[in-house]
Amino acid sequence: MKISNVYIGGWFQRTMLQLSEIYDFLRDCKTQLDLDPVKLNELRKKLEIGKIDYGVSGEEYVEFTTALNIKVRIFEDGLIILNNEVVSEDTLFADIDHATDYYENRLSPAINYLFSLGAPVPKELVNVETIYPYFVVCNNATKKEMDQLLARTEKQKYFEFRNEKYDVTRGDKYYFINNKKQTSANIERYIEEQIFIREYKGQLHRYLNLHRIIWEKIDKVKENAKVKGVDIVKFNTKLEGYAKTINLIDGRINQMSTYIPTREKIAKSDKELAEFLAISGYRYETLRDTLDYIKSLWSMTKNYVVSAQKLFSDLQSDITNKSIGSLTIVTSMGVGASLIDLFTESQPSFSLFGFVYFFALAFVGWGVNKVMGLIAKNRTYEINDVEYDRDIK
Repeated sequence: MKISNVYIGGWFQRTMLQLSEIYDFLRDCKTQLDLDPVKLNELRKKLEIGKIDYGVSGEEYVEFTTALNIKVRIFEDGLIILNNEVVSEDTLFADIDHATDYYENRLSPAINYLFSLGAPVPKELVNVETIYPYFVVCNNATKKEMDQLLARTEKQKYFEFRNEKYDVTRGDKYYFINNKKQTSANIERYIEEQIFIREYKGQLHRYLNLHRIIWEKIDKVKENAKVKGVDIVKFNTKLEGYAKTINLIDGRINQMSTYIPTREKIAKSDKELAEFLAISGYRYETLRDTLDYIKSLWSMTKNYVVSAQKLFSDLQSDITNKSIGSLTIVTSMGVGASLIDLFTESQPSFSLFGFVYFFALAFVGWGVNKVMGLIAKNRTYEINDVEYDRDIK
């Protein structure tokens, strides 16, 4: 048995427009955006780029080699595949770490900075730990050798696929592919589809978990039946932050529906993937169903934060109205004092007593207003909301 290559990859939605920007950056370190040219050049140098090609294989892609013996292919839909040659069976894990380090510490920072302008990525999605699928390609291995490889990495076997051209043994993070008489290009096509499907599913799962987290945060704001007036502004600020995050993620989710049909059409037109798709082709349909479910769930989350904002906005309006009422009382006191002055003979003149009388009235007005403000801040307001039984999501 010979281990020939290890592949890793990732996916984040892009278009052919961004692929052209990546190509310009990789080729000439050029960009039409207002980015620091010095930093851009430093990031490009770290990639140690060799030969660059722009091609089409179902989708347009940019491919380049590196001085570190790693080959990178970036597709127009955002799929990224890294291919690293394995020196020997003993260096397998070092070669995996080598490819992972290049992806995380060289390629990702460059791509992230290139697209750092425009709509931000929600902070909940930044620094999310990603467990990559590692694809290890072997040549003419026996079943026993494949099982031994799996035992060196993971004890549990999740999936096994066998045909006359190649076999696949899958654990959790590792896919071991035994190439019997298939071309390297066709093996790569299988790997591309696996990474796309897995990454797509992984993003949907992250959005599901974010729904749960944000929903609980909104619940925490609303969990008390009563709230002090002084806390209402603070809670409103929190809800505005959640609403911003929800809107950003909602936009990302809505983008995802454009990618499945193209990938599915290209994969199903590839005769070399026919046997595999006969078993797992339904997964494209499953991804669509899951996406529709997440869209519906996220719409509920969006409506939930809007309803929570309305509750606290109504309370804020109530406080404002009461503050206006307090000012009316103070004003009325001042008017009353003026009327008393008009109808009494002891109207103060410009004297020491007159100044003391004026400041006494001002102090009383200020004191009454202060007391009314403190009462409004410390008064508790009931949150009238509909209670629901919890559903499992």
